[in-house]
Amino acid sequence: MSDSDVCDCSAAPSLIFACSGAADVGELADLAARKLTCEGAGQMFCLAGVGGRVSGIMDKTKAARNVLAVDGCPLDCARLTLEQAGITNVAHLRVTDLGLEKGKSPATPDTVAKVAKEAEALLSQAGS
Repeated sequence: MSDSDVCDCSAAPSLIFACSGAADVGELADLAARKLTCEGAGQMFCLAGVGGRVSGIMDKTKAARNVLAVDGCPLDCARLTLEQAGITNVAHLRVTDLGLEKGKSPATPDTVAKVAKEAEALLSQAGS
């Protein structure tokens, strides 16, 4: 077996899936995921591709080191989409559990930072 045949599991990405829904809390989930991607904490990935069972997206998601679903509200669309696709080892954050209320939580730099901070903590715990 050569070195190239050995799995380097530490190279597997941490993937972040955001609800990106129409409400302000969905926007917060989306923007927090994008912020974490820009900061290098993980990689935002395509939830629609999981829903559509796109083979390359499914393969990368199944191979991920960590998977985080960031949902805006208690409908938990991101988490449920992943679970229905067979991705069950998912860390989960719900924006409304952070005291941000649907319809009353505009996406300001402070609210995005609040969600991103909680999401990053969950992502790093999942990697432990």
